[in-house]
Amino acid sequence: MWESVAVVLAAIAALWHGAHSPNDGAASQAPLSVAQVMALKPAHMQAPVTSAEGERAARDAEWAALQAFLATPFDPASDEVLPAVLESIALFNWDAALAQPQTFQALPRLADKPVEYQRAVLTGVHTLYARQAAPAVAALLPALVTPKEFAIAAYTMLRASDTQDQRARLRTHMRANFPAWEQEPRLIALERRLRPEPPSDLSVRPALRDLLAAPLKPGYPVVFSLQRQNRHYPGLAVIRGNDGRFVRNPDGSLFALPQLALAKSGLPGTITNGNTPQGLFVVKGTVRATNVWIGPTPALHSKLPTEASVEEFEHAPSSDPAQTPVAWDESRYRSYWPVSWQDYAPLREAWLAGLAGRDEIWIHGDTVNPEYYRNAPYFPYAPSAGCLVAMEYWSKDDGTLLQSDQLALVKAFASTGQLQGYLVVVDLDDRPQAVAVVDVLHELLAAEAGR
Repeated sequence: MWESVAVVLAAIAALWHGAHSPNDGAASQAPLSVAQVMALKPAHMQAPVTSAEGERAARDAEWAALQAFLATPFDPASDEVLPAVLESIALFNWDAALAQPQTFQALPRLADKPVEYQRAVLTGVHTLYARQAAPAVAALLPALVTPKEFAIAAYTMLRASDTQDQRARLRTHMRANFPAWEQEPRLIALERRLRPEPPSDLSVRPALRDLLAAPLKPGYPVVFSLQRQNRHYPGLAVIRGNDGRFVRNPDGSLFALPQLALAKSGLPGTITNGNTPQGLFVVKGTVRATNVWIGPTPALHSKLPTEASVEEFEHAPSSDPAQTPVAWDESRYRSYWPVSWQDYAPLREAWLAGLAGRDEIWIHGDTVNPEYYRNAPYFPYAPSAGCLVAMEYWSKDDGTLLQSDQLALVKAFASTGQLQGYLVVVDLDDRPQAVAVVDVLHELLAAEAGR
């Protein structure tokens, strides 16, 4: 019996690995040309996991693995599967109480486990049990000596209770555990949240039209992903061509599509698998994910500063392989922004996320069944591991793509004549509703007209 249980648990561990990253280790296809992108049709794409049979098989396999885990005596010292279980519960939106006993057993000795295990379990706690687990997480804080894991624990405490006293306690712990915190990107971001009065960034946001009109790097198209501060509400993607005009639909109306920038974890953008960070990315053509939950529709290959070399970011590859690469620094990143936005702190998030080692934050489609999240404010969208996600509809009969906002977005980007460019992610405000064209149309037209 236990041999078969072990096989099932190994399977869920493999699925957990695939749920974290657009790629699962296999090589994705070469980037597509503009002509190849423009020739694509939804019927060219198929994702077996989206068919009724395929989705049922995937869900049943994970459910069987979960039941096998629950049937196995839990030993916190030897366990390797709890991270996969927590990821599975979050993905399929199952009852979090199922794994709560094992999770709470794991917390007291979590600091003795490998760092990756710590990160995954703390992420699951932040996602599923923040309020209930707050006392156990508080007791764990002094033993967390790696910045990422400490930051996840601190954000979990804030999710449970964001008071001035709580922030003061966390700030004391952070400074005690990390005397050199000012050199660590995740802790730099955390410190802003732990101040007695955290900054009210949106109250000092510069004029949106300045950002929408900024050249960034002349001659390249830009995807603007305009979001709400509460990422549970979908944002809106628009594309500015290399001529400074925003892409239109065939009828002359503005091209704009909803886009979700929410991670399942709900963690900030400087943390692995957190929400899409605000700031500037470079776009390096198309890429195809091998992750089954993302699917075969081409993604736009967006990369953070420092994830991309300076040469990649500037679309200026060196012709001399012996030449020493240009070093990144924050002033170079800030130089892309219009003057009015250069001191706006939220745009620093992408810079800090790159320094923190985040990567593979792509603009992609989705194969997750949205019915798992029917009662969520972001329905019919599905949260991801921190990427920008557009809606796709797949045949329940055979998994063929029927309609794709993602394909439309990639084609709109290609319609500018190239697939190299930039991505800007910015929160507009804290209104509790999806971003609509009417919210930004005046600013878009003013930016386009140079006003």
